[in-house]
Amino acid sequence: MLNFAMPAIQRHRRALSYVGAVLLVLAANLLALLLDQQLGYARVSMVFLAAVLISAVGLGSGPAYLAAALGFVSYNFYLVEPRFTFGIESEDIVILIVFLAVAMLTGGLAGRVRDQARQSRDRAQTTSVLFEAGRDFAALGEEAPIARRLADGLAGAAQGQAVVAIGPEILASAGATPSAGLLEALRTCEVVSAHLEGPDGWRLRGLWADGRRLGAAAWRPGLMQSEEVDQFRLIHVLLDMGASAMARARLGQAWAEIEARTRTESLRNALLSSISHDLRTPLAAILASATSLKTFGGVFEPEVRDDLLDTITEEAERLNAFVANLLSMTRLEADALAVQPSAFEIAEGLDRVHRRYAPRWPDRRLLLNLPDAPLTGWGDAILFEQALTNVVENALRFSPEGGEVRMAARRTGDMILVEVSDQGPGAPEDELGLIFEKFYRSPSANPNLQGAGLGLSIVKGLMEAMGGGVSAQRRTDGSGLIVALSLPEAP
Repeated sequence: MLNFAMPAIQRHRRALSYVGAVLLVLAANLLALLLDQQLGYARVSMVFLAAVLISAVGLGSGPAYLAAALGFVSYNFYLVEPRFTFGIESEDIVILIVFLAVAMLTGGLAGRVRDQARQSRDRAQTTSVLFEAGRDFAALGEEAPIARRLADGLAGAAQGQAVVAIGPEILASAGATPSAGLLEALRTCEVVSAHLEGPDGWRLRGLWADGRRLGAAAWRPGLMQSEEVDQFRLIHVLLDMGASAMARARLGQAWAEIEARTRTESLRNALLSSISHDLRTPLAAILASATSLKTFGGVFEPEVRDDLLDTITEEAERLNAFVANLLSMTRLEADALAVQPSAFEIAEGLDRVHRRYAPRWPDRRLLLNLPDAPLTGWGDAILFEQALTNVVENALRFSPEGGEVRMAARRTGDMILVEVSDQGPGAPEDELGLIFEKFYRSPSANPNLQGAGLGLSIVKGLMEAMGGGVSAQRRTDGSGLIVALSLPEAP
């Protein structure tokens, strides 16, 4: 059932404050009697006023009023003639009335000041707790950390223990050990604005936001903790803030998933568009050459047949390279690229790429400069060769007829640097960092050149996956670009 009653410990506290006021009045009586008997000083109303003020400042306005009333009775009974009776002579009526009025007024004012100071202190503490919780909730973007912070903040507000249940996950504050009964109560708790009495002194409330139940929370105050209206308000505001933060985290996660699906869909559409364009040319060449050989193979001269077979071989290798790039891009996007690092000779990879591409581009000069000392890299030899192939093919495609493409390798510290320089149009300084992005094509590039803009982006992903990197810079001795692949040297 709903419970907003004040606990017994709070009622005992108030009772003790009134007992304290009675003891202060008794002490004032003893002091007044001592002054009267030992010093003969009978005007001791200030002693009782002091007891009233001490009660007001230390115990509150209610005990102060009680002290004023008891002081009035004691002053009349012990110190006003005739003594030890409640009779009042006419000349003492004014004194007693003035004493009672002053005692009530000063006690009420002092108690009110004390109560207001305490309320201001509590409000400042509440504001601080809510501010810190709101700041932490805003900084957290996932549901579980927000629930953890809510459990800690709830335990601090109740000065006890707290548990937050979000789905199957149970997050408890320090020292809290939820029982099976409490967990079952959390699972079924759906109350919104109030709270329920749970087992073993726990209080439960559901966590709701935007009309949806996100979970439930439970708290158990400490043994000496009072639960007043302000504390109830603090706890419920804290719960509402935590529920709103968790709803925001869920929305953020859903939005991130939507963005990821959108990017994936855009990538898929771009890849399909690229495939439909870039695969058409090699497939058409292969199909035309194979059809010609099948139909007129006996008529053609041997040189023509050899040329058609070379066309089929070259276009098939080109198609294979393009499919390999697509496969590598898919693995890179899915973070599923399997790198098998080992030591390998850099010169062997450079030589294989040179022997493969030099005959294909007879109108370009593909040069190879190898160092005298052997260079041993640490990485995946197959992936490195694929990255180098993309860079060399890109340099050959953008270089003019008769242009020169040079491959060179050298050691730089504990890294090996492989540089591929060309004599193409290059790229402006502000585009050097963009040419490694997916589907990026420089506006200054020749629009007649085929390409989907994936080659250099795949190079970047492959080299970074092996612990290396890639960079580009303009040539200082003329037009063209230098693309540098860096790879760790084998230990």
